[in-house]
Amino acid sequence: MKQERKIADGVYIIGGPDISHAEDATSFIVDCHEELIMIDSGAGRTSHQLVENIRDLDMDPAGISTLILTHCHIDHIGSAPYFKEKFGCTVVTHDLDADAVEKGDPVATAAGMYGTTFPPTQIDTRLFGERGTLSFGKEQIHWIHTPGHTPGSLSLYCDRGDKRILFGQDIHGPFLTSFGSDIDAWKRSMMKLLDLEADILCEGHFGIFYSKERVKAYIMDYLARY
Repeated sequence: MKQERKIADGVYIIGGPDISHAEDATSFIVDCHEELIMIDSGAGRTSHQLVENIRDLDMDPAGISTLILTHCHIDHIGSAPYFKEKFGCTVVTHDLDADAVEKGDPVATAAGMYGTTFPPTQIDTRLFGERGTLSFGKEQIHWIHTPGHTPGSLSLYCDRGDKRILFGQDIHGPFLTSFGSDIDAWKRSMMKLLDLEADILCEGHFGIFYSKERVKAYIMDYLARY
């Protein structure tokens, strides 16, 4: 199980349709040695399963210092209140999606589409602007504002060894007026991701793509559709 969950050195998948719950987008742990960083948190129905999956990797979920939400949809933010309350982690997202999380907006979070509700949850750190770097001890996770699916969508990447790992959640969309989607902004965002020349893509719903060629092909395929 541990080997199957490992994506790269210190990077693990802990949630997703075949791992935690069918409604969950993929979620990840990045081991930064002194602390654990969690990326997205599933839809919220099986928070305890995410915890068990972390423990199965011989990691202590109490070591999660930061939970980064790539955007405001329920399948990515659902367990954020649980992890914030239970482990005291700092919740981070882009400013343009933060209000939806803090208000528990049933439309902007898509909670209504999932037949559930999301409790208003405070964002501890709002990210502003186009890009930046979050430092955790000697490790760094870089973020890029990649609007299109939602106004505040983020993509993250980190370099481990000779591999660049890109967390490009929901590259595929969908694009709905109720989400505040913007196809033209999304196309510009995809060009930013192509410029990274990532070796590994961790996508929100359709798996992990290994090799620069596969990452590029995946992004280009969706660009050709719109």
